[in-house]
Amino acid sequence: MTRVWKWNRPVTVREVLEDLQQERSIAYTTVMTVLDNLHQKGWVRREAEGRAYRYEAVSTRAAYAAALMNDAWSQSDNPAAALVAFFGMMSAEQREALRDAVRMVQGPETPAAQNPPEGPADESPAAPEGDDGR
Repeated sequence: MTRVWKWNRPVTVREVLEDLQQERSIAYTTVMTVLDNLHQKGWVRREAEGRAYRYEAVSTRAAYAAALMNDAWSQSDNPAAALVAFFGMMSAEQREALRDAVRMVQGPETPAAQNPPEGPADESPAAPEGDDGR
C-alpha cells in the first residue's frame, strides 16, 4: 500500500515492481499477487488497461491510519485511559500536531466561547422574592 499511496494515482504492477527492485530483488508474480490480494480485501480498486490492471487506493493513508486508531480505541474497555496512555507515548511534535488537529476540528471560536459568562456554570437564576413556585 505504501507504494500505491506514494504515487497517489493508479499504478501498474510493473511500476510497483520497478520501484521495489531499487531496494531488493522481488518477482513480478509476488507484486501481482499482493496487489490482487489488496483488491480482494477492498483496499484498492483496479481498472483493466490492455492485458494489465491499474490499481488505485480506495482511501488515503491518513484515512486508513485514522480507521486503525478508531478501531483500537473503540475496543478498549477504558477509552479515556487508552487515550492518556497513547498521548503519553507521543513526542512533543506529535502532541503539537494533535493540538493543531483539535483546533481544526473545533473550528473558529465563537464570541460566546471566547467570553464565557461569569459565575459558576451550574448556578440558576433565583426566583423572584415572594414567589414560592406555586
